[in-house]
Amino acid sequence: MEQLKRMALFATVVDKGSMVAAAEALGMTASAVSQQIRRLEESTQVSLLHRTTRKLTLTEAGAVFYRSCAQVLELAQQAEQRLAELRDAPVGELRIAAPVGLPGKMISEALAPLLLAHPGLSLRLFFHDEVIDLVEQRIDLAIRVGRQDDSSLVARYVTDWRMLLCVAPSYLARCGWVETPRQLLELDWIGLNTDRFQHLLLRGPGGAEEHLRLESRIGCNNILAGRQFTLAGMGASLQPEPEIRDLLARGELLVLLPDWQPETIGLYLVTPRRDAQPAKVRYAIEALRQTLLAAR
Repeated sequence: MEQLKRMALFATVVDKGSMVAAAEALGMTASAVSQQIRRLEESTQVSLLHRTTRKLTLTEAGAVFYRSCAQVLELAQQAEQRLAELRDAPVGELRIAAPVGLPGKMISEALAPLLLAHPGLSLRLFFHDEVIDLVEQRIDLAIRVGRQDDSSLVARYVTDWRMLLCVAPSYLARCGWVETPRQLLELDWIGLNTDRFQHLLLRGPGGAEEHLRLESRIGCNNILAGRQFTLAGMGASLQPEPEIRDLLARGELLVLLPDWQPETIGLYLVTPRRDAQPAKVRYAIEALRQTLLAAR
């Protein structure tokens, strides 16, 4: 690393024409610059400069070496410029992970304006219901639901989404209307994980609470698969209200016990680190935050 610094210093001396001018440009003393040039010549065992009282001239070896040093300096300047671009403007590849059930329309509404405004930005989307390693998969930003316990990540809380007890009309026609929370125990349940049992807390009128232990007939680790089984009339399931709004409006799903509210789920925007976020991540966080808030 020290040698690279000396190479950059040597290129600056040649460009400026003197050690005094180079020292002024670099914020050093002329004697410190001269000392670094001498150490560079000692390490390479080659004389790089002819020194006279009036000027400096390159030796043949110095001229050859200068071309390489100038290239190193130019590459370093380009690297700094590229970092500045990444810091100040949304450019490069943005890699986002999201739950499988999150509507693509919602993400499109959030990020399409960003992509249109910044042609130098590209997007890669990865849909997973399982938790993935953000660092290993080079994910810039993840949308996650539920409690975030990984202390190595930075989770930014956005909002809570309502969860609804849902069935298809065909299933309701078979099982009959549900009027009390205890009747839920008699239904076929479609769990949103592969565990046989799921625990359900319901809050109702007047602060009443019901704690139920439901046995799942069908267990899915993919919320879309669970939703399809629900639509097919195979049982009841918990679904995030913003994701099924259209299905409710069309009457393809019905809500059980509307006066009893299951626990909400929290939505978070998660990054591997908080500091020094590139502009593409900062802009995406704000765009997604606004869209997720509007959808609640």
